[in-house]
Amino acid sequence: MLALAITVKLLAEIALLVLAGQGLLGLLAGASRDRNPFYRVLQVAGRPWVRVARFLSPRVVLDRHLPLVAFLLLLFVWAGATLAKVSICVQLGVAMCK
Repeated sequence: MLALAITVKLLAEIALLVLAGQGLLGLLAGASRDRNPFYRVLQVAGRPWVRVARFLSPRVVLDRHLPLVAFLLLLFVWAGATLAKVSICVQLGVAMCK
């Protein structure tokens, strides 16, 4: 169970960093961000999470807001996985979690 919590937490952290990088690079690059190859790589890496956000969110949410929705959803997943990891480590003992 600990391995599952750690894996979910790690995947959420990677996805959060991808979406944060995409957002930051989008702000820095401005209107020409679609021509930026690094932005495209981050866009491809974050696309599965944005699709999940589209599936879970109502149609009222605009497509340009979906990366933010995906980021917030992943933040909740990360927080849940962190709480699960802490809970498991408290039950097992901190020495067993290292």
